Amino acid sequence: MTRRINKVAVLGSGIMGSRIACHFANIGVEVILLDMVPRELTEQEQKKGLTLDDKAVRNRIVQQSFDTAVKSKPAPLYDKDFATRIALGNFTDDMALIKDCDWIVEVVVENLDIKKKIFDQVEEHRKPGTLVTSNTSGIPIHLMLDGRSEDFQKHFCGTHFFNPPRYLKLLEIIPTAKTDQEIVDFFMHYGDLYLGKTMVLCKDTPAFIANRVGIYAILKVIDTMQKLDLNVDEIDKLTGPVIGRPKSATFRTSDVVGLDTLIKVANGLYQGLPNDEARDTFKLPEVVGKLEGNKWLGDKTGQGFYKKTKKDGKTEILTLDLKTLEYQPKQKAKFATLETTKTIDNLKERFKVLFSGKDKAGEFYRDSFYALFKYVTNRIPEIADELYKIDDAICAGFGWEVGPFETWDAVGVKKSVEKMEEMGYKPDQWVYDMLEAGVESFYTAKEGIRHYYDIDSKAYKPVPGAEEYIMLDNLRENKVVWSNSGSSIFDLGDGVLGIEFHTKMNTLGGEVVEGINKAIDMAEKDYRGLVIGNQGAQFSAGANLGMVFMYAIEQEYDEVDFMIRHFQNTIMRVRYSSVPVVVAPHGLTLGGGCEMTMHADRVQAAAETYIGLVEVGVGLIPGGGGTKELTKRVSDAIETGDVELNALQNAFMNIATAKVATSAEEARAMSIIRPQDNITINKDRQIADAKETVLELTEAGYTRPVEATNVKVQGKTGMALFMAGVNGMRMGNYISDHDVKIAKKIAYVMCGGDLSYPQEVSEQYLLDLEREAFLSLTGEKKTLERIQAILTGGKPLRN
Repeated sequence: MTRRINKVAVLGSGIMGSRIACHFANIGVEVILLDMVPRELTEQEQKKGLTLDDKAVRNRIVQQSFDTAVKSKPAPLYDKDFATRIALGNFTDDMALIKDCDWIVEVVVENLDIKKKIFDQVEEHRKPGTLVTSNTSGIPIHLMLDGRSEDFQKHFCGTHFFNPPRYLKLLEIIPTAKTDQEIVDFFMHYGDLYLGKTMVLCKDTPAFIANRVGIYAILKVIDTMQKLDLNVDEIDKLTGPVIGRPKSATFRTSDVVGLDTLIKVANGLYQGLPNDEARDTFKLPEVVGKLEGNKWLGDKTGQGFYKKTKKDGKTEILTLDLKTLEYQPKQKAKFATLETTKTIDNLKERFKVLFSGKDKAGEFYRDSFYALFKYVTNRIPEIADELYKIDDAICAGFGWEVGPFETWDAVGVKKSVEKMEEMGYKPDQWVYDMLEAGVESFYTAKEGIRHYYDIDSKAYKPVPGAEEYIMLDNLRENKVVWSNSGSSIFDLGDGVLGIEFHTKMNTLGGEVVEGINKAIDMAEKDYRGLVIGNQGAQFSAGANLGMVFMYAIEQEYDEVDFMIRHFQNTIMRVRYSSVPVVVAPHGLTLGGGCEMTMHADRVQAAAETYIGLVEVGVGLIPGGGGTKELTKRVSDAIETGDVELNALQNAFMNIATAKVATSAEEARAMSIIRPQDNITINKDRQIADAKETVLELTEAGYTRPVEATNVKVQGKTGMALFMAGVNGMRMGNYISDHDVKIAKKIAYVMCGGDLSYPQEVSEQYLLDLEREAFLSLTGEKKTLERIQAILTGGKPLRN
């Protein structure tokens, strides 16, 4: 059957339920969010004369939960307007509404009896064939089948989302023996394609896969920390970005999530795993019990492993000394091994150096990781039959860049086993069988597709579904057709080229600009089109400010002018080449990265794209066509009658305030992404989707566009309007004198310069104005101070 999800019911509006509802709304689904009816009135409701029969009272719990979710940071919705897709109600009055739903997700409290009562109501109202799932993280899924109808059982399984559902990519699917295979297949497909999730099919074992391995890894870190006499600051330095983990590392993450969550899962695992060889690791250290007793659970109680205080009017972060249980000023952690890795950008290469360290850092990595390697080998086939599922789950659920098996590959499996034995971390026998068969890595790439070592067949097999993705790392060995120090050009197949950047933060320096021009040259000569995209953490943090700063300090203004002109010409080639160029932004897409995106024939944006023209923050204006392009877009919209009179003012404010969209959908509302541009929910599919878009444009008969000569500008009339607003902001002390100077330059470009009345101008005319304004600002002392602040401290300067 063809199954479609048009309407979803989410039962339970707590932190998870409300945010799961928001993510369904993000993808355009109609949602009903229900929760319980309060048992008594609040003092405020009594004063208003309300009764327990009033709708506002009966929906109070769900309304408050939903309002809290919508206001929370990070935002659970791509766009706040999407909140209108969610209808609120309660279990008593509104459960009948689920009869029109295609999927019912239960997200009530972790209590089997309460869940069973909810499912009794669901059975009463759901239509046959409706999907029903539970978001439990700790209750065995099969226990929920007791007393359920055959149709319910066939259409039921566990769907374990991770918090926050919008941002953490993992969705674990846990079927029971009664779940129809067609239902399992549907969830695996729908979650990937529509919800943007990394889908992991799990067995019904305690904590499933991600929490089982992830919680073990955290507790093993604490164990190694105590063994080596390390402190909280040192551990968070060792377990953060340096090993491809989130900045919050170990203890800051615990404070954000809540230590009570860690305690609950760890205790559940200790009790539920009597036969786990590492069971004692799940026994919480004494110090964690003391923190629980003190109610030092993290952010929710105001203090945990860290505590924020005010000193001399400034916020200071204190760190907990786990020996004395006293807070002290944060200490800068230093290790010789970490110093040696500062110049190694490639994470897998960095691991080799980290594991061979001679100091405590090296000891820490060897002890904690070798134990983890042993642990995951023993979990097969208990929690998963295939090793890739463990890596996928831990990466998508805990935000690791590489999972345990992939890390082990990086440091060398054969080389590590002997050292693991010496340290008492002997892996399971199947690893020795693999090595004896002459296989020395868990993963390999064949014809651009990721393969994993299959234990039963003792051979490599393709990861299911991998053929639908294009992963650039898998093409690196034999599909790179040109490269320099900052970029690589790939043959993506079917006559499509792809160019990725690999500078720091993917900044756009001379080597990247050279690569883009080379890619367009090659595509125009021998290919059908080009994708500009990469699979780094960020698409691009913008232009290489170091070069601009160097030339400006030396007053080499001809060089600055040449750089801007060359960059503008390159960006214009993205738009005006003879083949379609699709840009695939994701993550941070700032300044020049945003300008490149805006000049694509079509954009294939990841849903999580944080994009904007931020040059004002460094005392400049967008000089690579960004100011021109927003002006042109307002002009085009006026031409089609789709815009209000204040549209140009809005565009001006987006530049003048350096506004960054917090999603691709918000970028669309800001006119950075156009109605015809596409959004990919699952970032892993983005390059493949972008390639498909190139082919669609080609097959539709792509013709090179013609540069516009009819961009409507407002002249001095518009300037007066803009400057009235800017002067008002200055009088209110919202902006500085230098901000006023920059704003005036932006207004001058957007209004077409010194024109006495509204008229039409060419794109090149506006680009010339933009370049002149940018160049003039590089001669300003305050601009150079702003650039220097970013280059040296990474933080913007208000001057």
